[in-house]
Amino acid sequence: MSTHSYRLATYAGVRGEPRAGLVVEGRMADAAPVVARILGRSLSADPVATLDILRQWDESHAALKQAAHGIRRGENAHPTQPLSDVRLLAPVLYPGTVFCAGANYRDHVAEMSKALNLPPEPDPHEIGLKPWHFIKPSAPCVRATGESIALPAYSKKVDWEAEIAIVIGRACRDVSVENAMRYVAGLTIVNDLSARDHLRREGVASDSPFRFDWVSQKAFDGALPMGPWICPLDEAPSLDAIGIKLWLNDELMQNSSSSNLIFSMAEQVAHLSTRLTLLPGDVIATGTPAGCGTARGRFLRDGDRVRIWVESVGELVNDFTTAA
Repeated sequence: MSTHSYRLATYAGVRGEPRAGLVVEGRMADAAPVVARILGRSLSADPVATLDILRQWDESHAALKQAAHGIRRGENAHPTQPLSDVRLLAPVLYPGTVFCAGANYRDHVAEMSKALNLPPEPDPHEIGLKPWHFIKPSAPCVRATGESIALPAYSKKVDWEAEIAIVIGRACRDVSVENAMRYVAGLTIVNDLSARDHLRREGVASDSPFRFDWVSQKAFDGALPMGPWICPLDEAPSLDAIGIKLWLNDELMQNSSSSNLIFSMAEQVAHLSTRLTLLPGDVIATGTPAGCGTARGRFLRDGDRVRIWVESVGELVNDFTTAA
């Protein structure tokens, strides 16, 4: 992390309650005393939610950045504890809406076309297409780094999808591509898990508009691990070249960069804002690169561990088990 930087996290307090915190050089400080005045609260021990901070992002971010600077200088105004002593929760509990981009990495689209014996896909920009997203339910799907996730009993082909995710920090509607990222608080990591054997409904005609089963494929319990925290946007590297990798156990499966995005992060925010108002705490998963299990015929099994790294954000780690 660069000087004066921090990461915005949610962690479990002594009673297990979710509390917003700032991570600075491997230590956690509670965010409540830092943002209490901004949120119009007394300096009490009551926890502050990360979602509350996102709803007052501009003022809160400035205060958190200043507090991080003080922590780095060794000032005692904000007590800290080792990050190793803290149980991290998902950074946003819970996003109002989770949007997931489909087919949005050039290398992934090329890989899937080859695996399915299909002709190469044209660049959507050239044929006038817009970004394409689906929605995942929030509370049932979102899980934290370190959590064990039970694979759904109805699927034998659960696939991994490492993704850089955008966290909205200001309400936006009908914003331009040029201005879109001004409404973003920061970035996090998600694993957009997919039950590949439940994309289509059996017995429904191939040309039927009712053929696809998005709930079974995308919306099972634990289908969206998220974390470990939020990297403020002004502390992220160039959005055009953010590294992203995924390991299955110790084998590198995905290794790419946001330079392979078809629709940029700004294009995605701008397009979604033409359809509905994006609100603080909403999350946009921006797409996955090549290296998913489908192209290999390989899927998650009991005992597997998935580790995702995104440059300047951190690592999201989850173990998988067979559902009881």
